[in-house]
Amino acid sequence: MNKDLIQQLQDFMRLSGGFRASRVILTANNLEVFEHLKTPRTAVEIAGKLATDPRATEILLDAVTALGLLAKTGVKYRNTVPAKKFLLKESPWYQGDMLRHSDALWKSWSGLDEVVKTGLPNRAGGRDYEVFIRAMHNNAVFRAKRVVSAIDLSNVKKALDLGGGPGTYSMELARQGISVTLFDLPDTLVVSRKIIRESKVKDIDFISGDFQADDIGKGYDLVFISQIFHSMSEDECLALLEKSRNALNPNGRIAVHEFFLKKDRAHPVPGALFSVNMLVNTAAGRSYTTEEMKAWLKKAGFRGVKTNILGETVVLTARR
Repeated sequence: MNKDLIQQLQDFMRLSGGFRASRVILTANNLEVFEHLKTPRTAVEIAGKLATDPRATEILLDAVTALGLLAKTGVKYRNTVPAKKFLLKESPWYQGDMLRHSDALWKSWSGLDEVVKTGLPNRAGGRDYEVFIRAMHNNAVFRAKRVVSAIDLSNVKKALDLGGGPGTYSMELARQGISVTLFDLPDTLVVSRKIIRESKVKDIDFISGDFQADDIGKGYDLVFISQIFHSMSEDECLALLEKSRNALNPNGRIAVHEFFLKKDRAHPVPGALFSVNMLVNTAAGRSYTTEEMKAWLKKAGFRGVKTNILGETVVLTARR
């Protein structure tokens, strides 16, 4: 067997076996391993803290070490820089809630065979709603400044963050001196109020309701819609754009933030894989191409559509 073929096989096996590393990290996060390794400890000590089996704990810790999230000196383990940055609750860049959400997705994705056969979502296992909303905050906290900076905020005094979830983008808009209204479901707002209180950001109002069925208000200079379209059908997206246009002041702006997907719907990888996530978890959602969203904006009566690709995501802006 030649060296090129061996390398190709190794690359393929890493690709097809990626679930192993994911499962190890998810389990370590679920058990809060990293919270207990702020100071070096042995596997036996960690097993005592977690009430887990010592042999199994050692094997898990060794695997996490192999993945670079722990370091091992002798028989003691400690957090590495990435673990300290992303897996400790005290860090502003904490991603543990996102990993807990990923653990819930693990269960729904495991039904993908049947989903592809039937076209129906698989919501196996349910989810912790607060963990889900906080996971969205974990994700958005890295993007918020860059996303908001992609929007022309001149003359924007009043903004609506429609389906704004944890309020991460509401807070970033408020930091720009804008009066923001966060609209979302009542259960969501219970969590977003906590997150906003924790961040000590002011000038944010709240409206609870279903944005598809309920009044979203009027008189806004900006309607901001982030990561909402992928959970809905094309018709629902268009209807939401029309509703948003009616809520805007004359010459008001809309900004749509979504995963970036090229016209072929197969690139880049994050957008294509997220489409599968929506297949598994929603009745009609998927990732949409920039061209599709542009067409909806024009059909809804918006003008001057602009796009700004930000790596894995894209921001589309237009005027009423």
